[in-house]
Amino acid sequence: MTLALDRPAPARTRPRRVVIGFVVAFVLLGFSIAASLVVGSREIGLGTVFDALISPDRTLTDHTVILDLRVPRTVVGLLAGLALGLAGALMQGVTRNPLADPGLLGVNAGASLFVVAGIGWFGVTSSLGYVWFGFIGAAVAATIVYLIGSLGREGATPVKLALAGTALTAAFTSLITIVLLADTEAFDRYRFWAAGSLVARGLDAALPLAPFILVGAILAIVAARMLNALALGDDLARGLGQNLVAARIVCAVAIVLLCGSATAMAGPIVFVGLAVPHVARWITGPDYRLIIAFSALFGPTLLVAADVLGRVIAQPGEIEAGLVVAFLGAPVLIALVRRVKLAGL
Repeated sequence: MTLALDRPAPARTRPRRVVIGFVVAFVLLGFSIAASLVVGSREIGLGTVFDALISPDRTLTDHTVILDLRVPRTVVGLLAGLALGLAGALMQGVTRNPLADPGLLGVNAGASLFVVAGIGWFGVTSSLGYVWFGFIGAAVAATIVYLIGSLGREGATPVKLALAGTALTAAFTSLITIVLLADTEAFDRYRFWAAGSLVARGLDAALPLAPFILVGAILAIVAARMLNALALGDDLARGLGQNLVAARIVCAVAIVLLCGSATAMAGPIVFVGLAVPHVARWITGPDYRLIIAFSALFGPTLLVAADVLGRVIAQPGEIEAGLVVAFLGAPVLIALVRRVKLAGL
């Protein structure tokens, strides 16, 4: 006897779920944006928020709080969440590893090392300075990992990329520790950035990175069809005419732009790139064209919602969004590890 759960879903079930999923995703995104502008140590009504956005009056304290504090951190959360969600989907697709996230390819470690170097050796103190050092570090780390992973006859296989990323992360983490132990002031500044916070990240730090995120998002859309081919395995993808080198280069460039921008902007936030693609995959199935689209919606929703939650649970203070996401993501990681183990992967 075949159980009902084992039967394939009707053909119309998946499209219906996808449509409902898009509606729910847009509603949740809108709700999280509204909550980010309203909720905080100073409660401000939606009417006041609309007034501040449409006809701002700098003489009013509420308008100043919205325009100078809440709008910038909301924009940073949206951009960073978008980038992390897309980057996570790309990483899991190109490495065929369900546990892949920005830390897998050494991106977080590379960005962190260069930020530490900027603080300790070049005296960087501004958020904009952190942005560029972090972005360059993320790009350098991803490039090194890809070059190392490409060595050998088989080229850049998923396993070699993962191993290279793990080794580079260990090496960079050791260098970071050495620099921080020798410079107390650098440690004090670094630990705030490393917590993964949307606070004190103004539009001056976010907007210069928006073009990089836009290009990365476009490349992610282009790579979606390639990822569908790669998911079938290298041999079958090659047999279908897919250029594996070109596909991985496109994905690698997109990952560098997205992860580098998000990490430089908001710090090394974890679990967004891990959890979001799995939620998207549960709705859409294995089609990466839809996974990419849903990841672009769920990523910013999760990060902005985590930032709002951090303001609520620790009033009158607040908890950094990166810490809230890590707390929420830990059970997700445990569940994924158990699922992978049970599946025999």
